Amino acid sequence: MNALDVGFVIAGFVLLFLGGESLVRGASTIAIRVGISPLVIGLVVVSGATSAPELAVTTGAVLSGEPDLALGNVVGTNIANILLILGLSAAIGPLLIQRQLVRFDLPLLLGLSGLFFLLSLDGGISRLDGTLLLLGLVFHVVTSLIIGRRSANTPGHTRAPLPLNSTPVPLWLAALLLMLGSGLLVAGSQLLVTGAVSIATNLGISSLVVGLTVVAIGTSLPELATALVAIRRGERDMAVGNIVGSNLFNIGLVLGLPAMIFDGGIPVPPAAIALDIPLMLAATLALVPLAFTGFVFARWEGILFVALYLAYLLYVVLASTEHDATQGFTTIMLWFVLPLVAITLVAVTAYEIGLVRGRRDPKKPRRAADPPS
Repeated sequence: MNALDVGFVIAGFVLLFLGGESLVRGASTIAIRVGISPLVIGLVVVSGATSAPELAVTTGAVLSGEPDLALGNVVGTNIANILLILGLSAAIGPLLIQRQLVRFDLPLLLGLSGLFFLLSLDGGISRLDGTLLLLGLVFHVVTSLIIGRRSANTPGHTRAPLPLNSTPVPLWLAALLLMLGSGLLVAGSQLLVTGAVSIATNLGISSLVVGLTVVAIGTSLPELATALVAIRRGERDMAVGNIVGSNLFNIGLVLGLPAMIFDGGIPVPPAAIALDIPLMLAATLALVPLAFTGFVFARWEGILFVALYLAYLLYVVLASTEHDATQGFTTIMLWFVLPLVAITLVAVTAYEIGLVRGRRDPKKPRRAADPPS
């Protein structure tokens, strides 16, 4: 590893961040000017724009003959979006969840993630597999547009906010921001892939690990920026919507489109099938209890998600370096930490379900075993 490779990675991150922000500003401004509802702004427009860095990096990695880096970027980014970005957002303050997210978008994300896992079991994402994933995203976008139109026609609806943009800009400037953002994303992805692959080669680390860690966190910066700005402006539901929408775009577009375009699709390493993709699916599944806990993502849940992500990063690093502590760390996580987390989530969910049912039926007589209020 030399200073030039590190410089490439840093410069790539900076260009990706600037490109993503420029793209979000241009896309959100144009969407608002043509009358798209706030729901579609968060779930489709902003999510699609903040997924542009992942698409640029994945395409660049496949073109450079590094498909493991491309796959690691998608899987690692989805894990980071839920456990790290959403966890940090909730740790700052409780997040409110829209019913629409829980009843439609989140189940669709869970289904598309499960489909991705099943399609990867044969060791690759073929052209047909990529088509299926992309069709799942198209279904989400079309349905969201229909829902957004209905919402926009509802009396009393509010004007959509401008994520990462305090004031509207002229349409010509919005179009210029779109083109500028696209160019910065392409340049940033090339620098990032070049530097990351060189560092991985010199350190003897696989491209999959680099994609799961360094590249994944770097390309999640637009989602983090959008979430923090949304929280600061009181739009806490937009932070969750952006993460769910971005993960849908990452699977359907960022992974599906390159698999359709390039011959042979995208190979899936056995290590990703054994650990990383199931963990991505498990992280998505961990959001399901939100449907039963009053549609609120609590602060303690956010802290728990961040802790789990840090533990995952530690395991990936230990395993990649074949450290002596890997076996002991794995045993502790598998037999103590993860079961304890699962029991805690189940217990809290059951408790919250009981509270919800109690509020719905306050006149229901208490049983003798019920504790006094």
